[in-house]
Amino acid sequence: MVRVRFAPSPTGHLHIGGARTALFNWLYARNNGGKFILRIEDTDTTRSTDEYIEAIIEGMKWLNLDWDEGPFRQTDRFDIYRSYIDRLVDEGKAYRCYCTAEELEQRRHEALEQGRSPKYDGRCRESGQEARSKGQGAVRFRMPQEGQVIVNDMIKGSVAFDNNQLDDLIIMRSDGTPTYNFVVVVDDVDMKITHVIRGDDHLNNTPKQIHIYKALGYEIPEFAHLPMILGSDKARLSKRHGATSVMAYKDMGYLSDALVNYLVRLGWAYGDQEIFAREELVKCFSFENAGKSSAILNPEKLLWLNSQYIMKTPAEELVEFVKPFLVIEGIISEGQDLDRIWLGKAITTLQERAKTLVELAKSLRYYIAEDIEYDEKAKAKFLNEKSRDLLVELQNSLATLSDFSHTETEKVFKAITEKHNIKLGNLAQPVRVAMTGGTESPGIFEVLEIVGKEKTIKRLEKAIEAIG
Repeated sequence: MVRVRFAPSPTGHLHIGGARTALFNWLYARNNGGKFILRIEDTDTTRSTDEYIEAIIEGMKWLNLDWDEGPFRQTDRFDIYRSYIDRLVDEGKAYRCYCTAEELEQRRHEALEQGRSPKYDGRCRESGQEARSKGQGAVRFRMPQEGQVIVNDMIKGSVAFDNNQLDDLIIMRSDGTPTYNFVVVVDDVDMKITHVIRGDDHLNNTPKQIHIYKALGYEIPEFAHLPMILGSDKARLSKRHGATSVMAYKDMGYLSDALVNYLVRLGWAYGDQEIFAREELVKCFSFENAGKSSAILNPEKLLWLNSQYIMKTPAEELVEFVKPFLVIEGIISEGQDLDRIWLGKAITTLQERAKTLVELAKSLRYYIAEDIEYDEKAKAKFLNEKSRDLLVELQNSLATLSDFSHTETEKVFKAITEKHNIKLGNLAQPVRVAMTGGTESPGIFEVLEIVGKEKTIKRLEKAIEAIG
């Protein structure tokens, strides 16, 4: 059975690169009927926090990337790592190193000055087995010094590394804490991981980890290293390129399915298709269609994709998505209840125009609010002496309607425009400003029906008073 894992370090929020790695693991597992495991790599105790663990889990849940096992924390497994380290030391595949940090830094500096490799010089490799007064010391893995190790990568193909360029890496620090390159192998062995799918910034770690697999006598998993995501300037993605945290996109009004769709296309393609239902992604996903070069983050493309998802999402689903933003924008209060069917109708008139849920919430203001403010230019142009009498006549006519549907309000508009031999716009635009405060909105008859008779009459009265 295919078993994959997403193993973030809780030293920050779930970012775009990590989310894409999680997504590719999740898709590969679901496509192959396998298991997706969540593991928290928190051995860096100085930077890892419970707050970031919760933030990562929150991000995964928002993206609907459900896991089958975990989350496991490496800090709960230190005894397991130490037992494996003791075994390697006993078998002579690892050794204790008593070099101090100062000594190592001095030798590294000397090697660089002399044009030699700054890697560890192996001083304790043969002679360091006897205890010194400096304490327990660190433990280093005895790396092969000849030949090559080949990484057969599902994306990059065959990549060769010379063993003589690999360091005798530290697998346990002198304070007794194990290091990343060792614990990741032990975890993958214990969790029976069959495929390691991660960013290609880990590619240089892979030959070291392969040697640890071999030393422990375990089967080596398949590897797939995903190219990095870059900013528009082709530099590594950072805050200067805009939001990198997944939850920041939620706060900006993006739909999680839109972000998932966008992330999967950063390094994977299926013909020319741009928009995928999640079920389609699971069915179509494979590494045969994965890109070998870095992907470029394009915020405009993501914004367009989000607008497509807002447009295609049923209004009754958008009701729940948009309500938190109505609170944030001060349009409704926390806990205020709105008629779901009515709000769904209002959303239907606006969803083709909105690019984000924030935009959608803001555009709903004139439907929900008791009062609206006028755009000064719109007010000056359309709420004036020319429109006053028309608005008065319209107000009186609408007040008599028992059926305030868009069909009946349209009849009233038609009667007034024919009576005065004017175009619909001569009446509709002043009414639009009176209803919404601006000159752009859905069809005016739809707006009136959703605003409702009572609010419509009040807003027409306010507009007439504003003209004076």
